[in-house]
Amino acid sequence: MNTSVKKIDACKREMIIDIPKDVVEKKFDEIYKMIQKKAQIKGFRPGTAPLHLVQSEHGQLAKEEVLKDLIPNSYKEALEKENLMPVNLPEVSDVSFKDGGLSFRASFEVVPEVKIKKYKGVEVKRKKVSVTDEDLKKSFEFIRKSQGLDDKTPIDDSFAKGLGYPNLKELEETIKSQMELSKQQEARNDVENQVAEQLLKNSELEIPQSSLAKQLDYLVEDTKHRMAQQGVKKEEIESKEQTMREKLKPLALNDVKLYFILDKIAELENIKVGKPEHKTAKVMEFLLKEAKWQEEGGA
Repeated sequence: MNTSVKKIDACKREMIIDIPKDVVEKKFDEIYKMIQKKAQIKGFRPGTAPLHLVQSEHGQLAKEEVLKDLIPNSYKEALEKENLMPVNLPEVSDVSFKDGGLSFRASFEVVPEVKIKKYKGVEVKRKKVSVTDEDLKKSFEFIRKSQGLDDKTPIDDSFAKGLGYPNLKELEETIKSQMELSKQQEARNDVENQVAEQLLKNSELEIPQSSLAKQLDYLVEDTKHRMAQQGVKKEEIESKEQTMREKLKPLALNDVKLYFILDKIAELENIKVGKPEHKTAKVMEFLLKEAKWQEEGGA
């Protein structure tokens, strides 16, 4: 099998694959024998019709089956041969049987080249986490309103019992614990965002347009779903889709860039995971361990 690769841009590649005559003929023989076993040809029981009749009556089917087998398998083999890592399915064109062989063109995008100036020892500031009396007061006010209670309703043991707690102290401790967990997660998210911002600032890469389109579609559909859950009418949601796409495109762009940056760091640091979807979290865990931490004041 012969292959030739043309670089269209930073990520797009065009590959021409030529499959030799002997490979194509062998595959046709295999396919015709499979068809022969089941072929319904007048005057013959299934599996007994002469091969030349099978070839005559089922030539088009055999051709389709050969293409269905050889194109994906030879494409996969060619990727390995050329050491290419695609990020999308190929666009196959110019399929041609010539002089007994088979050739086709495959257009696709590959994992981009990523240049990172610095990713270890990035500086991060972590907000101090604390639940203030004012936080508790606001939480109680929210609960009172959600229960449809009057502002004059006192926040006391009776109020706590109405919510299923033996006394006010138990309710306060529960709310405080929940708020602390929430603030801890907010602080963690904030630190991760700081790391992400510095990675984006310190890296250079051109992203595959197919990856950008896929992420943008995901963000738009997620936004539309949330709007529907909030009771927004379908017609209104659809009318705002183009505006959504324009607003969400920068976010999608950064998402895709960050994905490939973290993927590159995993490669550089030989970070292995059991499942691909766990890679991002594993790399972020590594970066946070390597970061320069500084406590920041404030609740």
